[in-house]
Amino acid sequence: MLYLVSTPIGNLGDISERAKETLANADLIACEDTRTTGTLLNLLGIKHGPLTPYHEHNAEKAKIQLIEKLKKGVNIALVSDAGTPLVSDPGFRLVRACREENLPITTIPGANAVLSALQLSGLPSDSFYFGGFLPPKSSGRKQTLEAIKNLQATLIFYDTPNRLTDTLQDILTVCGNRQMAVVREITKKFEETRIDTVQNLIRYYDENGAPKGELVLVIDRADKMQSTFTDEQIDEMITNTLKTSSARDTAEIISQTTGIPKQQI
Repeated sequence: MLYLVSTPIGNLGDISERAKETLANADLIACEDTRTTGTLLNLLGIKHGPLTPYHEHNAEKAKIQLIEKLKKGVNIALVSDAGTPLVSDPGFRLVRACREENLPITTIPGANAVLSALQLSGLPSDSFYFGGFLPPKSSGRKQTLEAIKNLQATLIFYDTPNRLTDTLQDILTVCGNRQMAVVREITKKFEETRIDTVQNLIRYYDENGAPKGELVLVIDRADKMQSTFTDEQIDEMITNTLKTSSARDTAEIISQTTGIPKQQI
């Protein structure tokens, strides 16, 4: 069995009992950095089997070796340096290879910086887009943002402190002066969520310097026309429109009139 094991993103108390049991019983633990994972396991007091590296630079070669071990009945736990494996790491290649070989896989859920940052931001969570790390160069960032700026979804990215101000400037240029959150050090001692307009955040970090730690950027969706209709008025519109139109057409007509998403209508 391949076990996809989530580990804490900061606070060690966030590891589940099932995750600890799985890591203790695995025949082999595949991880991004054996030193980082070894330190984590020691801090958690988990007696474990051997560790083997599996990361972006060796994924193709290591994948073949891990698949062969799984075929021989070896139980392997896959972890990232922190949080949920496969989120912005090459674990998906190993999972895909297991699917192709009909090898069993299961997941041990746990901490995840993307969802935690979305919670802390207070921005709409009904629909969101996670884009990993934006490109390091401004031209690439702008191109990426341009392609998704009109999505009716909250946008989420990872970022590094040294690039933050430049990234915020590109967000302002492409997406406009939206509300957004810069979330850092989630579950750690210096956890902070700063929520403001992009412009005000640029001003703040220009004056106070770049924040330290691991960052998640959460950006509000593109503006849509705000509805000025009451629920009672919308209910009446639905009732009247349904007399002559299908449910699908009714949702389309009222959405265009009120600015409210069709799914909500």
